[in-house]
Amino acid sequence: MNYLAHSFLSGQDEELLVGNFIADSVRGSQFGLFPRKIAQGIILHRQIDTFTDAHPVVQQSKERLRPAYRKYAGVIADIYYDHFLAINFDRYSTVGLGVYTQQVYDSVQRHHAILPDRVKYFLPYMIEQNWLLNYANLEGIRRSLTGLSRRTAFISNMETAADELRENYHLYLHEFNTFFPDLMAFVEEQQKL
Repeated sequence: MNYLAHSFLSGQDEELLVGNFIADSVRGSQFGLFPRKIAQGIILHRQIDTFTDAHPVVQQSKERLRPAYRKYAGVIADIYYDHFLAINFDRYSTVGLGVYTQQVYDSVQRHHAILPDRVKYFLPYMIEQNWLLNYANLEGIRRSLTGLSRRTAFISNMETAADELRENYHLYLHEFNTFFPDLMAFVEEQQKL
């Protein structure tokens, strides 16, 4: 899952959300350097990633992508799934997507002092271009994937992945709709522990 899903799965806890949001920029046991709830968000992010990567439905999406995008198949699937969450956000939340994305940006900015440098670098661009809201349209997905493609060390072809999404839209949507309730149930169980 990508930024929108990780944020959403944090529920109403701002510190948990911030930890979940910054987790990809925190290495190994460095999560212990953060306040307790933010560290829990980092751990939750890792649990979500592990569950997602092992889920058979997500494997189907990645296998369809692997011939053209090889090791970037998982990254692309994560962005596709954020797209489907964005376009169906009203099914999962009583808050509209536009309001919600602004709340996420505000929450992360309130914790600016503890953000890893990488997050401090990209957050202004994310907010200015409103990545989270723009996941709801294919052009936003295309821009995200093209930007990622420019930053890869190897040829990724991610700039063409929006076309793949358009061509097989119903397949990826079905996979998301099958997978996401399982992920939500998993997160709910993790929160009880």
